[in-house]
Amino acid sequence: MKANRRALVFAGAVIAALFLTLSTNAAEEGGATGAEATTEVFKWINFVLVILAVVWLWRRLATPKLNRSRERIGSFIAQASSAKAAADAQLHEAETKLSNLEKEVAELRALAERESAAEVERIRTATRSDMGKIAVAAKAEIEAAERAARLELKALAAKLAVDGAESLLTKQLTAQAQASLISNFVKSLEGMPN
Repeated sequence: MKANRRALVFAGAVIAALFLTLSTNAAEEGGATGAEATTEVFKWINFVLVILAVVWLWRRLATPKLNRSRERIGSFIAQASSAKAAADAQLHEAETKLSNLEKEVAELRALAERESAAEVERIRTATRSDMGKIAVAAKAEIEAAERAARLELKALAAKLAVDGAESLLTKQLTAQAQASLISNFVKSLEGMPN
């Protein structure tokens, strides 16, 4: 509002100064040129009034739109600034994570190596234990097979001995030898108390 008043005061002062300048110029030159000078003054007054009307219309119509546009652009700039700040924060966080990533990878590798070494040792221990169990089981199985073989061998030897003795007895034991054995047996029984 103050700007409008200032513009009007300034425009009035310019018009008055122009009017005074032209009137003085016309008074000096004379009558016929005075009419031309007055026409010239009115042309300038019309020019100034048109300019003032254009300025007034500009301020009346265009300024609010420009102010709204300026506010909208200002809000876009503020949003862009906050988005840029957020993006910068994310970038910084990503760079921090990236710089720590190599350290984390090294730690994970070391952990994996320790775990794999522990797993290898556990598997070796389990394998040794299983080998010991298998050796014990194999030894027990071998001993059982050996006992079974000995028993089978004894049974075979006994059968062969019985078969050999039977064939020998059948060859050597005659009816007369049988009678003599029976009579000796009976005699030995008679001497025994009941």
